[in-house]
Amino acid sequence: MSIKSIAAKIFAKIIHNKTQKWASKPVETQQKVFNDLIRQAERTQFGKDHNFENIKTVQDFANQVPIRDYEALKLYVDKVVKGEENILWSGKPIYFAKTSGTTSGAKYIPLTKESMPFHIEAARNAILNYIHETGKADFVDGKMIFLQGSPILEEKNGIKLGRLSGIVAHFVPKYLQKNRMPSWETNCIDDWETKVDAIVEETINEDMAVISGIPSWVQMYFEKLHQKGVKPVGEIFKNFNLFIYGGVNYEPYRAKFENLIGRKVDAIELFPASEGFFAYQDSQKEKGMLLLLNSGIFYEFVKSEEFFTEKPKRYTIGEVELNVNYVLIISTNAGLWAYNIGDTVQFTSLKPYRVIVSGRIKHYISAFGEHVIGKEVESALQKAMKNTNVRVNEFTVAPQIAPQIGLPYHEWFIEFENEPNNLDEFALAIDNAMRQQNMYYDDLIVGKVLRTLIITKVSKNGFQEYMKSIGKLGGQNKLPRLSNDRTIADKL
Repeated sequence: MSIKSIAAKIFAKIIHNKTQKWASKPVETQQKVFNDLIRQAERTQFGKDHNFENIKTVQDFANQVPIRDYEALKLYVDKVVKGEENILWSGKPIYFAKTSGTTSGAKYIPLTKESMPFHIEAARNAILNYIHETGKADFVDGKMIFLQGSPILEEKNGIKLGRLSGIVAHFVPKYLQKNRMPSWETNCIDDWETKVDAIVEETINEDMAVISGIPSWVQMYFEKLHQKGVKPVGEIFKNFNLFIYGGVNYEPYRAKFENLIGRKVDAIELFPASEGFFAYQDSQKEKGMLLLLNSGIFYEFVKSEEFFTEKPKRYTIGEVELNVNYVLIISTNAGLWAYNIGDTVQFTSLKPYRVIVSGRIKHYISAFGEHVIGKEVESALQKAMKNTNVRVNEFTVAPQIAPQIGLPYHEWFIEFENEPNNLDEFALAIDNAMRQQNMYYDDLIVGKVLRTLIITKVSKNGFQEYMKSIGKLGGQNKLPRLSNDRTIADKL
């Protein structure tokens, strides 16, 4: 065992003990975060506009500060982007994480000197927690790859901006620099396909131990490795035993990954976003990710079915329940206040508080009142694939409201790696799994409002071509699992 791996185990124990302290006092921890945020932002423009000086309780805050998304907060953000100080948070941000918006075009998410360290520490602590739980630390001596956006940053009114993953690349600790791949020059390549080809060339003869990235884009890397090396990834990288991922659910990709790798590897799920690093998988045995309650973020939760009502009830950490679909609302030390990031979560544990990402509040199907969410379509597909040799590369679901013949239906666009022997039977298996977990969908099938779902096969690399056509190939971009309209479906 190397000195580095021994040191990692010692450090892992220290971090684990610190984590246990705040995790064992969740309500008190969140109350302290809340108090600190309010006091630090009292003299900002936002704080003055929303009477922070007189906010003493969480209920005061809920009364004074409505839930907003980016578009609703944009008047304040625009002032920050122009270089004005003390608008949403004291001083000016040190970075903007630039992301793709919807109605607002590009979104500029502020990162402050207070918030940035938590992005870095959370990713580090996820790995240290894994070391503490499993005792495995040899991988720290191997090469590590992080598939991410370009680290080249622009500047806007004295503030640097870029993709979050590109910003984070500037904070890799010195003790990992020698292990980290790809090279800086390769990481700066903007075109995703060219970049992946270059990463393959750089890494194929290296001792890769840890690989990290969004599953759909790591899959592209693995496929190119497999084509060039003409053997499974696990044989090319004999010491590759840890996959770190975030952004989308890994389960639909698991069978394909294990086939590409040729064996099973441990995995750590992360829940990062430009707005904050919210959770990481703290156990290889338990379901869900540990919600980070001590990271400069105050959380509120709104039940999904109540979210679009006039004044939905806002729950705090001590009030949440298991297996309820909540819209995640955050207030942060980057100056986002009662901010709706668009993700929905469900709690899998309350001691400690663990969550899974169940979908997006804007990514759902309820064309007929069925209220189908991302977690349900992913779970249904997994059940249908169980004990079969069917493998799926990618999929998305949309409603077909006005078919030329027969009743409306849900249309599943699936790119298969291995097709089922009988497509109709496979569709029925997915449909049955959907009906078991969503009573509204079941009622619509029974009542003959909808007919059994229909699968439309997508040609090989069809989803990659679609993402390329809209300028979102690679990086942090993700394909929506489902949509309430046919924007994606019609293009496919």
